[in-house]
Formats: sequence, C-alpha cells, structure tokens
Amino acid sequence: MGANEGGRLWHVTLTVAGEAVEPMLVRGALSRLREERPFIDTVEFTASSAELRYWDEGEAMLDVASLALRLWIEHRESAGLPSWEIVGLEVVEKSVRDARSGTAALGAQAAAPLHFQL
Repeated sequence: MGANEGGRLWHVTLTVAGEAVEPMLVRGALSRLREERPFIDTVEFTASSAELRYWDEGEAMLDVASLALRLWIEHRESAGLPSWEIVGLEVVEKSVRDARSGTAALGAQAAAPLHFQL
C-alpha cells in the first residue's frame, strides 16, 4: 500500500471483530502492525474489535478495497494479531471525505446535504 503515480487518494476504514482477547495483547499486536505498516493513521480497539484508518492511493476504489481486505490476514502472524474477521470496510475518495468533514477547498460553495428517511 502506498503512493502510486497518478492515483486517486482514498480514505480507508477497516473494522475487525471476534472473540475477546486480553486488551494488552491486542494493544501489542496493533503496535506491531503499525510498525509493519506505518501508513496506518488511527487505531481504535476494544478487547473484541479494532478499527484501522488510513489513506491510500490507487486508480480505482476496488484496487484499494482489495488491498485493505488483505491487510489484517497478511499481517496476522507477523504482528500477532487476533484471529478476528473483517466486519466492516469503508473506502471513500478524498473529495467525499472532505465534504463530510467540511474541509472542502476554500472558496468552494458546498451545497447543504439533504437528510431524509425512506
């Protein structure tokens, strides 16, 4: 994972969960994962779940999502990660993330979102 020339920037949130594990063991495993993959910006965890957030670059969302889906499994042994499964994945382009957080380019007039229920 990382920068590709000419790729689009995507924000990735990967959520994993499973049977509870001693929190200090989870913390140690996630620290090792961040050493192996320093591009991971944010890690939040409980004894039975973890959420990883990071930026990645790729031509298409499917490329970035495919890499994200392999991240936990490929590092399970080397980082000592719990045998949890992936229960959530969100991949959004930078412009969408910026619009959500209100950090769209200065001077751009963003339309107010419409909220409704079906």
